[in-house]
Amino acid sequence: MTNIAIFASGSGTNAEAIMEHFAASTTARVALLLSNRADAFALKRAERFGVPTAVFSREEFRDPEGAVARLLKEHHIEFIVLAGFLWLVPDYLTARYAGRIVNIHPALLPKFGGKGMYGHHVHEAVLAAGETQSGITIHLVNERYDSGDILFQATVPVSPDDTPDSLAEKIHTLEHRHFPTVIEQTIQQLG
Repeated sequence: MTNIAIFASGSGTNAEAIMEHFAASTTARVALLLSNRADAFALKRAERFGVPTAVFSREEFRDPEGAVARLLKEHHIEFIVLAGFLWLVPDYLTARYAGRIVNIHPALLPKFGGKGMYGHHVHEAVLAAGETQSGITIHLVNERYDSGDILFQATVPVSPDDTPDSLAEKIHTLEHRHFPTVIEQTIQQLG
């Protein structure tokens, strides 16, 4: 059984979909949810699933011997999922968990990725560019924003009357449908 840690910064709808998916799994379980924001609703969602949580500072995240590294070790974490987590992952974690950290991005990378491209910023950019489709990209995490190997993409059409909010709804549907299963498949392939 693989122990997963989820890093989340916001409301945690993806984190909830992942916790729900793995609640009955024999492949993996969500053993920890970490957030860089004490007000992240993801923390409340984790509590409902009985998943331990912790909040950390930027210094604790960057320190290879700090609280985050200790928590990952204490909970025997073997796989990390970024679910709406906005900070760049430090080198010591990308090295320690090489091929074992995944992220979901609300656009079709390599378009509309990189620093500052998250949430509504992405959807606004997609609409401003006149794109006819958008979607999700699930990818491995490395030392640069949104540039790791792509594991999976799914698309939705962009309608002329779409707004950032309506496009976000379409993207969330894809995220909740595909992210948990792609995580499980990736873990299974690792053996």
